[in-house]
Amino acid sequence: MSRALIIVDVQPTFCEGGALPVPGGNAVAERVAGFVEARRGAYDLVATTQDWHIDPGDHFSATPDFVDSWPPHGVAGTDEAELHPALAGVHADVAIRKGQYQAAYSGFEGATESGATLEQSLREAGVTDVDVVGLAESHCVAQTALDARAAGFTTRVLTDLTAPVSAEQGAAARQRMRAAGVGLVSSSEASAAER
Repeated sequence: MSRALIIVDVQPTFCEGGALPVPGGNAVAERVAGFVEARRGAYDLVATTQDWHIDPGDHFSATPDFVDSWPPHGVAGTDEAELHPALAGVHADVAIRKGQYQAAYSGFEGATESGATLEQSLREAGVTDVDVVGLAESHCVAQTALDARAAGFTTRVLTDLTAPVSAEQGAAARQRMRAAGVGLVSSSEASAAER
């Protein structure tokens, strides 16, 4: 078994003070950073994903419906689109950017600077199992986890290292993930299972 940690969209744009804040986003960033510092050795590969929008078409709107269209966020080249400062010490093995010219909720829709997809990067590293954390649980975390599962990876979401846009949307996302066979466990449960 070879395990990867996928850190989804932990960017200032999705934290308090950003363009599209998730309640508790900054706290999630701090918890993810602490987890990586403590548990880095449990992972054969660490990947980060970032919304990196250049011109994503009708994904951006001046009158967003917050379902298919959103206020501008994660704009390529801005400080808000960089990884959250809390992750400065993470030193990911793979950095994925997504959504340059379209909506992209899943990390599996992006690529590295050299053009490798997340799935290619995981396969090349021999990864079989993935843990997914980050923002937001109801959207990009859920979609990344669902795509990981669909691609055949044993997939868990570490529930205390993520936060949804709203409680209702979080509950709906967890239901979808459970139905698809994604495990939902706390980071302490995940760590205990490895011992």
